[in-house]
Amino acid sequence: MTSPRVVATNAAAVIEAPGLDANPYLIDADGHPFVPIGDGGIVLGLALGDNAFGFDTDHASPGVSVIHPDPSARAALTAFSCLGNQVVLRSGDAAGRRGVVLGKRGEQGRVLVWFPDDVLRGLVPGDSMAIRAEGQGWQLDEPLAGLGVQALNIDPRAMAVLPIDLAADNVRVSVRGTVPSKLIGNGIGRPAHQWDLDLQLTASTAAAVGLARLAVGDLVAVADLDVRHNAGFRRGWVTVGVAVTTGSPRLGHGVGLMPILCGPATAFELDVRADDHTGVTSSMLGELSGS
Repeated sequence: MTSPRVVATNAAAVIEAPGLDANPYLIDADGHPFVPIGDGGIVLGLALGDNAFGFDTDHASPGVSVIHPDPSARAALTAFSCLGNQVVLRSGDAAGRRGVVLGKRGEQGRVLVWFPDDVLRGLVPGDSMAIRAEGQGWQLDEPLAGLGVQALNIDPRAMAVLPIDLAADNVRVSVRGTVPSKLIGNGIGRPAHQWDLDLQLTASTAAAVGLARLAVGDLVAVADLDVRHNAGFRRGWVTVGVAVTTGSPRLGHGVGLMPILCGPATAFELDVRADDHTGVTSSMLGELSGS
């Protein structure tokens, strides 16, 4: 892989507070009320590598959800931020400490940022940070680009340390498993540069597709899905994403998968490792943070 020619953007963001309506309950897939714990804000007690179905949460991510108060700036922040981007805190008790972008998800656009545990415990909503947004628009080398393979939502530095090999004429990827596109719920039809895709799976249904051990940070392949523009069904294509949140009790929702690679299935060599896959880890992000 040659050095990509991409530009970086210094983006501003603030940590959001989790928000609820006056009635805090949502309705799960079976019609029962639940309180969406972990949806937004600062999440403690969850780590990369934890089972995605092991918590009574709704789209919880190991880190913080950040936004921008201006809607246009918020949309750009979400679109430009990529897995592996460096983050520097600019205010609060932890000013000067560093983190890394882990992912993004919908609901008007949120960027998910990982920080070391000692930093995370001292953060509060409203703390500001700068994100070195880099990676969107990255054109892969030929002949991969000519085959239609596209990278998105990922910093080239992160691609280099993940179990991904961008070979001359194909992409070799280690994944926890491969699922059919019919399992994708929320996120279908939306721009994958600003939205995650929800895997409609629960702890009781995941084993049937080989994802009983799905962990936050794992790579997963989705067959017959094209996300280069808006996410949608396309026979013979494959999308690889990173699990950036836990599951969700809501119908049509589930583990949040942020796409990072897409192309024709003939250009991919998938190494499915249901029992011993390793995707994004805290040590990996710690190195990318530069701290």
